Amino acid sequence: MTISPEKAWFDEDNLWVMLSDGRTIGAPLAWFPRLLHADYSARGDFELSVHGIHWDSLDEDISVQGLLAGQGDQTHSKQGHAA
Repeated sequence: MTISPEKAWFDEDNLWVMLSDGRTIGAPLAWFPRLLHADYSARGDFELSVHGIHWDSLDEDISVQGLLAGQGDQTHSKQGHAA
């Protein structure tokens, strides 16, 4: 069974996604710097697909699989950063 996004929205600090299996999950915008620093209009300009969410103008893609795994932005290496 493929779990896909049905709806996505934002509050001040989080991205929220309603999934086709009935769950709603949230992730902090801090995980996604492009979204965090984008204005409200750019955040709202996305497309839902079977596998995730795409922001063409922000060059951002977030997969449902990544959200469910608790993964943030994977384009920047986390090596060398103290936890």
